[in-house]
Order: sequence, then C-alpha cells, then structure tokens
Amino acid sequence: MHIGGSGALVAGGASGLGEATARRLHGAGAYVVIADLNEQRGRALAVELGERASFLPTDVTDPDAVQAAVSAAVDQPVPLRIGVSCAGIGWAGRVVGKRGVHELAPFETVIRINLVGTFNVMRLAAGAMAENEPTEAGERGVCINTASIAAFDGQIGQIAYSASKGAIVSMTLPAARDLAPLGVRVCAVAPGTFDTPLLGALPDDAREVLRRVVPFPARFGRPDEFAALVAHIVENEMLNGEVIRLDGALRMPPR
Repeated sequence: MHIGGSGALVAGGASGLGEATARRLHGAGAYVVIADLNEQRGRALAVELGERASFLPTDVTDPDAVQAAVSAAVDQPVPLRIGVSCAGIGWAGRVVGKRGVHELAPFETVIRINLVGTFNVMRLAAGAMAENEPTEAGERGVCINTASIAAFDGQIGQIAYSASKGAIVSMTLPAARDLAPLGVRVCAVAPGTFDTPLLGALPDDAREVLRRVVPFPARFGRPDEFAALVAHIVENEMLNGEVIRLDGALRMPPR
C-alpha cells in the first residue's frame, strides 16, 4: 500500500517514536493527524510539518476523544488507511518490594493507557478503514501497534509494563484474523532501548548500562529507525499478524 495519498492517524505522535513516525509518513506524502495529550508539542509539530498535518488533543483511553481523532482523519481529502499507536507510559514496581505489595492503581493505569488505549485506537481506526474502497490488492488499511521487548524479556520491576505490552503482542494475530475479511492488516513493533524522552529521563549511568547490553549495533535505537519499519510495514502487504522485534539482538537481563 502506498503511503503517499493515504490518510494516517498517529496516536502518541507528539514526541519520541510517534513523532518520528508522523514525520516519516508525512514526508512520504501522507495526510497525518497527530493525536496526543501534549498539546504544546503536538500543535508545534503540526505547524512545523505544515500542509497535510494537523493535531488533535487526545486521551487514548477516552472513546469519544479517539473517535474525534479518527473522524478528523476520515475528513481529510484522502482515505484513512494507516493507524499507528505509540501512546504509552512506564511504571517501576515489584510485585512485593521494600514498600510492600505492588499497589493496584498504578498497575491498572498502565494497563488502561498502554493496552486499552492501544485497542481503543485500533478498533475505531479499523472501523473507519472498513468503509474504504479497497485498493487493487483488496487492501483497505493497516493498524500498527507498539509493543516492547519487555513483552518477552520483562525485567525486575516491570510487571505492569510487561503485562501491558505482552497483551499487545497477544492481540496482534487474532486482530489480524478478525480484520482479514475486511482487508485491514494488523502488525506490532516491539522496540528495544530507543533514544526517546522516556529513556532520556534516566540517569546517565543507567543509560550507559542499557546501551552496553545491546549486541549490535551497540547503541540505542533511533526513533527514525522505528519509523522506517512502520513505513515498510505499510508498504509490504504480506506483513500481517506479525510482531517484529527491533532491538539489535538485545535480550534483556533480569535487572
């Protein structure tokens, strides 16, 4: 499927992996709606990108807000064919730690934003794509979700984050099977350690430890490399129901 002449919705598109994805898709000729809670960064990015870019403040856990973003993408001059979910948060906490048992509230929050938010964007975007006229290949759209290598190699203290990302991995194949009759593909990308604002918040010594364990290339991933994979998934119609690790052969140690 061609990126140019397609409409795209990028949830969590104001920074990090989402921002890089919005830039890549826009640069390839897509009409991009950036959906994010960060209004300042989101609006600034839309202004910078200019024509074919717009921003809508969006809480991915709010069905009405996501529907508004999807509707904005549908209202563009071209069909909404690309939906990318990059919104997410992290949380550190052991099942039982020095301060007692893991509180339920933060666990629920991580699940709600990372998992429910991703599903919310995917279901509403796919519903809109189902109304598209198919391409010559019979395709109506593609949904690309962001998992994590924590889904496979969750570290100590990552119980909530790993659970949320593991669920995104697990729903990829059934979602692809559900949507196959409609001509809508579903894939997920499981990035390793990427140079994003989330990683940038860590102390320098912690960042160095994480960098050293990447076999090759021995560095953090760049957001534009994530975006390049998203673009390839869009363009390669045989990629469906697949979770792709993007991690430089990294397998995280327990801590």
